[in-house]
Amino acid sequence: MSASASAPAVDFDPKDPVALAQALVRAETVTPDEGAGIGLLEAALSSAGFRCLRCDRGGVANLFARFGFSGPVLGFNGHTDVVPTGDPAAWSRPPFSGEIAEGRLHGRGACDMKTGVAAFVAAALRWAEGRDPQATGSLSLLITGDEEGPSEHGTVAILD
Repeated sequence: MSASASAPAVDFDPKDPVALAQALVRAETVTPDEGAGIGLLEAALSSAGFRCLRCDRGGVANLFARFGFSGPVLGFNGHTDVVPTGDPAAWSRPPFSGEIAEGRLHGRGACDMKTGVAAFVAAALRWAEGRDPQATGSLSLLITGDEEGPSEHGTVAILD
């Protein structure tokens, strides 16, 4: 487990779950390729005071982020990887466009589970920003890039 030294810059408000979901959908994170999805989350969380540790193993990017060190601990778990897109011609919109049309976010991972990760990360960022410094408890986020693949180097690596 190590802290990453080269997380990408975040050029939008990551506390906006829609903007964060769009950015994650635009990241080409076909298992096991990170496509900068984990790095994007790491940059957003670390800039808000979360302690971020990369748990990369077997060519898979994983992230453990925690805010606070006392109990109780509330944890969220999710993944940013997606299955291959198949034939791009079969898509009505590009699979990594992150386009919003007709009130819907389109692209690979919009339903499973990049939007879920965006929602809990945006909520965690808002919580950390408004948290009373005297409050007890902490928040942990476990985000893997190996749920859609063999699932041997994702959550297992973080728990190890």
